[in-house]
Amino acid sequence: MKYQKLKKALVLLADGTIFHGKAVGKEGTAFGEVCFNTGTTGYQEIFTDPSYFGQLMVTTNAHIGNYGVNNQEVESNSVKISGLICKNFSYDFSREDADGSLEDFLNSNNTLAISDVDTRALVSYIRDNGSMNALITTDVDNIEALKKELANVPNMNGLELASKVSTKEPYFYGDENASIKIAALDLGIKTNILRNFAKRDAYIKVFPFDATYNDLKAWNPDGYFLSNGPGDPEPLFSAQQVAKQIIADNNPLFGICLGHQVIALANGISTYKMHNGHRGINHPVKNLVTGKGEITSQNHGFAINREETEAHSDIEITHVHLNDHTVAGIKMKSKNCFSVQYHPEASPGPHDSRYLFDQFIENVKLKKQELVKS
Repeated sequence: MKYQKLKKALVLLADGTIFHGKAVGKEGTAFGEVCFNTGTTGYQEIFTDPSYFGQLMVTTNAHIGNYGVNNQEVESNSVKISGLICKNFSYDFSREDADGSLEDFLNSNNTLAISDVDTRALVSYIRDNGSMNALITTDVDNIEALKKELANVPNMNGLELASKVSTKEPYFYGDENASIKIAALDLGIKTNILRNFAKRDAYIKVFPFDATYNDLKAWNPDGYFLSNGPGDPEPLFSAQQVAKQIIADNNPLFGICLGHQVIALANGISTYKMHNGHRGINHPVKNLVTGKGEITSQNHGFAINREETEAHSDIEITHVHLNDHTVAGIKMKSKNCFSVQYHPEASPGPHDSRYLFDQFIENVKLKKQELVKS
């Protein structure tokens, strides 16, 4: 019955291509860069991941919403995607510990979603033609005017978005009596990253994206963390300066995703926008240090230059993506610093890479021991 009442909707790509669908609930128009995620679960975590800010999310799994939502399975305080594009939207859900429906969750976050789109065709088109700006709308009779609006949407290349999702004021996470203190620069941090630190006896102070090194250092932390986040890393000059200063003082530093790119830029390694990016929970990565393979959770549209990384005298490539051989992890040879392009907290995704949190905590403990001896 509900299907019969659904209002017509469509996807309009920047090159003029149109895919038709139906409105899930809310009516209107939403703009963003269209991208796709190949994960079969974890849609709620994906929709609330700050790294997806400014993006229209195409889910490749055929059914979305079938297990509802749970209040504990969020990565931030609100939905961060610009809008949702899916094939089959489940208004009913069957999960014992669900707190509500995905429909209500999206509506309460004022998020536009459309279903009944041929997502296989749409993803295939994006794979061939690359990610691009797009819109989703229920205003299907006003396409020419919408095309003009879409033409004015800024391109993700060169776009600084960390300021849109970062905390405005510092806050704390974890047990204040923990044995380790970590200063985290919030470029769009996921809650599950903080959970993983807290589980390892760490107390975290989270700072705004534009906090200075002196701001972080004044708390007297034992280690430093640069988070994931949305947008192009190159405009993040303040964060790059913070990374340079942490590295210069040889303090323990760990970066994930956008934080990884900032560390590369701080070392003079450039970044570039990828044709499609990596977004899913089954990306194969090889750890070049151990020789082991990892199935990883990834979400990024930018990467660091491999040739420049290989040519850098103080940088070692520690991980590579096995699908396209892009750099998935680095460490500095002379400094207490390493980073990865993927998400070891894997929310959603496999836990193959959570050892990286242990590795960072061990680096912090060793540094603390050195300071005690000196």
